[in-house]
Amino acid sequence: MCSVRRAAAASLSLLGLGAAGLGYAAVFERNWFRLRRFDVPVLEPGQRPIRILHISDLHLTPRRTRLIKWVRSLDLLNPDLIVNTGDTIAHPDAVEAYLRAVEPLLERPGVFVYGSNDLYAPHFKNPARYLWRTSKGDVRRNTPDLPWEELGAAMTAAGWLDLNNKTARLKVGDLDVHVGGIHDSHIDRDRYDEIAGQAPADADLRIGVMHSPEPRNLTRFADDGYDLLLAGHTHGGQICIPFYGALVTNCGLDTARVKGLSRHGRAWLHVSAGLGTSPYAPVRFACPPEASLLTLVPRRPVGRARGTSTAKVR
Repeated sequence: MCSVRRAAAASLSLLGLGAAGLGYAAVFERNWFRLRRFDVPVLEPGQRPIRILHISDLHLTPRRTRLIKWVRSLDLLNPDLIVNTGDTIAHPDAVEAYLRAVEPLLERPGVFVYGSNDLYAPHFKNPARYLWRTSKGDVRRNTPDLPWEELGAAMTAAGWLDLNNKTARLKVGDLDVHVGGIHDSHIDRDRYDEIAGQAPADADLRIGVMHSPEPRNLTRFADDGYDLLLAGHTHGGQICIPFYGALVTNCGLDTARVKGLSRHGRAWLHVSAGLGTSPYAPVRFACPPEASLLTLVPRRPVGRARGTSTAKVR
């Protein structure tokens, strides 16, 4: 009888720990927004530094008021350029909420690409399957059911550049910047051939933008002379193991580069862990939601990029 009681008590303790962990991941960490800061040495000596605010994967629904307020506060950072790498909305009525979130940022130069969840509304999926496969191919709908065109039109009307399989030039601070981008490879809408070719050598800086950091596209950007590559999609692994890290990336990228700053060939790569989650998996564990402020500085003869982070709910 005693052994039965001990077993029952142990089972209840495990259930309690599991419930507490789920509550933490769903209520606290999911809303523990943080800003990560990086210095990235990509400029020529003597060029004045510029600041890029990288946001990604908001998966916004109309009632995410804490997230909306926090994104609005990022304008206080005075970034020179905003880069949105997609999966912005997760609800048919979320465009208005997103525009409230980025209203002050729309006054600044910006560029964007789409992710799959800007076109297709999320559905329930077994989250455990990400341990043995990616979600590529899950979208089997032919017609988008989210207002992606309205979303894009609102950003372009404010002056942000649509980089879905496109290139452009813009002035950022004192720099003449060439930008190239592709649509989401996760739903086979990327068309790198449409932007392929050496990035212009007369530009002060060359930035490549995409949603999913698939290595084949990263390599093409790097081989074409891009200096900095920006992506999202991975959610930083979303559910991570403390002191170990991410188990999955949901794409072809290795887990060592699931978020933050790294190298890919000659280029610097920054992958955002993103600010949201699917409404059907509203949890994060050991992987807080984030935006990043990248300060681009002149190249140093020796040394690596420095990354720091702060964790604070605003």
